[in-house]
Amino acid sequence: MEDKTRREKDTIILGVIGSDCHSVGNKILELFFTAEGFKVVNLGVMVSQQEFVNAAIESNAKAILISSLYGHGEIDCQGFRDLCLEKGLDPIILYAGGNLVVGKTPFAVVETKFKKMGFDRVFPPDVDLKKVAEILRQDIKEKFGLDSQKTKPDKYIQTKENL
Repeated sequence: MEDKTRREKDTIILGVIGSDCHSVGNKILELFFTAEGFKVVNLGVMVSQQEFVNAAIESNAKAILISSLYGHGEIDCQGFRDLCLEKGLDPIILYAGGNLVVGKTPFAVVETKFKKMGFDRVFPPDVDLKKVAEILRQDIKEKFGLDSQKTKPDKYIQTKENL
């Protein structure tokens, strides 16, 4: 018999860290991830580390997606994983993306820096968002397991039994 349950949406926190006020990309990310089936809590721009952590705790989020375009993400994200652990956010998936450093640093170098800071994934400004959504689903599945969310019957799916 076919499983007729549906999963609740995975909650993700989204925002632009530090003093960065670039909002257009942030709104695009919100619309994209919502359309992909995630419950998005968008904190907007100029978000502190503490605000990200508080929102993740309050919403029982599976992931925090941080973006930065003004090049100071490396500075703004230092100590972020430690703050998450200090506040009891373990497990939590951390992604960073955008123009994360000042200058023309090769992306491989940027990625290595952010992974050393505790980020699970790091993305360049020109990443394919469909791939990010696929990777995020896989990371949630691996980190939280198949039963990471409550399942509930979908009363609106017709089966042979209720026809």
